[in-house]
Amino acid sequence: MPIGEIGAFLLFLVIVFIVGNLWFHFVEAILRQIKKLFARHKKPPAWHPLPPDKED
Repeated sequence: MPIGEIGAFLLFLVIVFIVGNLWFHFVEAILRQIKKLFARHKKPPAWHPLPPDKED
């Protein structure tokens, strides 16, 4: 394989990676907006809920 073909293939892989990454962030942004739209009035959950107190 000549160097030019290897370089073209690597360039193609880099372009596929960049387009895939942009697509992922685009879809995640849309899903975040949809979640924000439907969960507008809910209180955010606690970061880590404590276990309930046990009474003796």
